[in-house]
Amino acid sequence: MSARDPDASRMRTRWQRVRRSPILHLVAALLVLSLLQAFVVKPFQVPSESMSPTLEAGDRILADRITLIASDPRPGDVVVFSRPEAWETDAAAPSPLRRAAGWVGDLVGFGPSNLDALVKRVIGEPGTTVQCCTADGRIEVDGTALDEDYVRNDLAFAPGQLDCDSVPASSRCFGPVTVPDGSFLVMGDNRASSSDSVVKCRGTASTDGCARFVPRDQVIGTVFAIVWPLDRLSSPLG
Repeated sequence: MSARDPDASRMRTRWQRVRRSPILHLVAALLVLSLLQAFVVKPFQVPSESMSPTLEAGDRILADRITLIASDPRPGDVVVFSRPEAWETDAAAPSPLRRAAGWVGDLVGFGPSNLDALVKRVIGEPGTTVQCCTADGRIEVDGTALDEDYVRNDLAFAPGQLDCDSVPASSRCFGPVTVPDGSFLVMGDNRASSSDSVVKCRGTASTDGCARFVPRDQVIGTVFAIVWPLDRLSSPLG
């Protein structure tokens, strides 16, 4: 029998210890989580009441990322997107400690996040023209009125009393607004409390630069599930 190589034996023993290391297992788990969030599914926390009652502030949701590799969001989809530059915010810059906590949260998918992400519903695709309102107060996309049964709290509108021809006009009214190529027009389901694509256009027929859009490359994912709180697991997204 040939003598065993002591160097090879030590190498195998060292590799076995490395494979069993809890630190290695933790690093591998974090790597898998990061890859899943980057390309497959990413969890988010709903930041405001603008999508109520479909999504409530504090809901934990899952956004599908893999579908967006092959296709664009469709009208009616609820999407998570990074706040575009034109969507200004009054929020103060986070402290270094909060930013560090956010880095961990973004890595593992739970806890604070450094992503300034918003959640809205896609109403207009690139090239479509969106306006409000029809005689009965509905939004039109390319001349077709939408049936939006997911809207529960809309802005005041009364045909013949407070509408798009009254003075002052209903704040539900806006447009027409044409969505530029490579962008989307989004709105909150809680229309009376949503700072969305047309918030600066409401109550006027002017379309001169009032609308703000979401660039395609800033759409993070399409919301497909609520995972917390437990009593909202079966809530429909519309």
